[in-house]
Formats: sequence, C-alpha cells, structure tokens
Amino acid sequence: MKSPIILTALLSISLLSCAKETPQVKHSSHMSSSAKNIENVQVVNEEDPICHMKTAGLTKDTAVYKNKTYGFCSSYCKDEFKKSPEKYAQK
Repeated sequence: MKSPIILTALLSISLLSCAKETPQVKHSSHMSSSAKNIENVQVVNEEDPICHMKTAGLTKDTAVYKNKTYGFCSSYCKDEFKKSPEKYAQK
C-alpha cells in the first residue's frame, strides 16, 4: 500500500522540478513583432527556443548566432535569446 503512494510522490516531485526549468513566457498583446511573417528565410529551429512555441511558417523575428539564423514568435523572445544565446542555441 505504501509503495504506490511513495512512487506517486516521487513522480510528482520529478515532474514539478522539470517544469521549473522551462522558462514561463506569457504572450500578451503588448508584445511587439514584425507586421507580417518573414518569408523565404531559412531558420535552424522549428520552435521558438525561448517559449517552445512552434514557429515553422509563422516566424516573425530572427536573430543570427554563430552563422545560424534562429526564428522567434516575437521580439520579446528574440531579445531574451540575445541576452544569452549560448544557453538556447542548438548544439
């Protein structure tokens, strides 16, 4: 009887600790971006490295780091990336 309870508690703790590592970005109406989607630009990511929103086909802003172009859903996420790109850049 104690085994399932302990297992559940351990799984809950591990899930909560993993969730804290993901940055919590709240997209709101005051966040600015380009007026329209950027077209014909090859980016190395299919999702925004900051908020993990899918950006394939919806890229609004880009930044270049180590000769690779990264796409972002908003200027906020792009600015966060620029603060420490080595943390978010694909290896």
